[in-house]
Amino acid sequence: MRRSLKTLITLAATATGLAACSPGTPASSGNAAGASGSQQTVTFRLWDEGAKPAYEASFAQFTKENPSINVKVEVVPWDKYWTQLPLDISAGQMADIYWVNSSNFAQYADAGNLMDISTTLGTDHDEWQKSIVDLYTRGGKLWGVPQIWDSIALFYNKDLLAKAGVDPANLTWVPDAGASGSASGSASADTLLPALKKLTMDEAGKHAGEAGFDPETIATYGMNAQADLQAIYRDFLAQNGADFQDEKDQFAFASPEGIAAFQYIIDLINKHHVAPPASETNTNGDFSRDQFVKGNMALFQSGPYNLKTIADTASIEWGLAPMIAGPKGRVSVVHGVVAVGNEQTKHREATTEVLKWLGSAKGQMPLAEQGIAFPGATQAQQAFVDFWAKKGVDVSVFIEAANGATAPAPRGPKVNAGQVAFTPTLLDTFLGNRPVADGVKAAQEAGNAAMK
Repeated sequence: MRRSLKTLITLAATATGLAACSPGTPASSGNAAGASGSQQTVTFRLWDEGAKPAYEASFAQFTKENPSINVKVEVVPWDKYWTQLPLDISAGQMADIYWVNSSNFAQYADAGNLMDISTTLGTDHDEWQKSIVDLYTRGGKLWGVPQIWDSIALFYNKDLLAKAGVDPANLTWVPDAGASGSASGSASADTLLPALKKLTMDEAGKHAGEAGFDPETIATYGMNAQADLQAIYRDFLAQNGADFQDEKDQFAFASPEGIAAFQYIIDLINKHHVAPPASETNTNGDFSRDQFVKGNMALFQSGPYNLKTIADTASIEWGLAPMIAGPKGRVSVVHGVVAVGNEQTKHREATTEVLKWLGSAKGQMPLAEQGIAFPGATQAQQAFVDFWAKKGVDVSVFIEAANGATAPAPRGPKVNAGQVAFTPTLLDTFLGNRPVADGVKAAQEAGNAAMK
């Protein structure tokens, strides 16, 4: 859970960590004199050092075309970002433009801290990834300019799947026929579990479900089934027709359909032994990815935020396939980061011009051309595809997922507090320490209580 919440908005270029930050720059420190003495400085804050060079390249071109405006990029790392942000806003020292994610923007939009993009830049934005526009629309207004986004696909070990005769593009999960909230039809339509049993093998060469299989000495796991919000359980919930939150942003995942989805995931771990134990994945969100790159896991469902690490470290031949499907088909969580305008900026006109640039394909091209992330401007996305194609990786499955059926990432002004509250109970349920239905219901109650 902790890993998914962090990595779904941390760029693949810096998957191994974040570098040191620069301190917040007062919004009123603009009017830095250029050669003519009239140049204004607009500050732009983000949390990822790896994206800084791309933005600096973008802003260098912007200033060449807009000589009266200079843009200064500052980095505050993730572990300080969200504590520094409210302090700087309160002190009137926040950057003119800054990154936010879906779990945090609502509280600042509701408090009047953000520029209304619908008014500032208009409401017609077909040039931006629609799912990200929808994610940051609140109260009928858009509050940020889409910058980067990610969806979910399936990384697979080519050799292991070939030996098992498994087609990664033909995997569907179906809840147990006796499970509460199971979809219509029978579990015989489930192609995922049989495939995972073929792909899971102990040190003696026995496969999961085979006589003599030893779950204590697993050499190769089938896939990552863990408490990963973005890559696993949020998707499984949506694929079984369950909501994560209701229209009032309250948690709603303890529905019959939601419990059945959690039951299926947790059974993969504790009943069928085709996924790593939660004792490993609860405390190390990278455990499954690390097993995959070492060749000890056949399937790894995740997002483009893990592309660089896998490409740089994998000792296997791997590929990408569409994500696993459920009763409702393939439904992917699509998350993204936006650039928001500081409502208290002293340089509104200059800030508006920079926001326009940040929303353009030209302005986002360095993010794509350097392979940092999928850009929010759709016309720049091909450059990201081309970057990875040169490395022999077809990332088009992520675009297909984002353009297909999608599920929103966590939202609401108090959703962070809610997730912090429900996580211990959910992790305990993944460990098998309590019945799934009881654990999921208790987690939902704890989360909603924390958001009151």
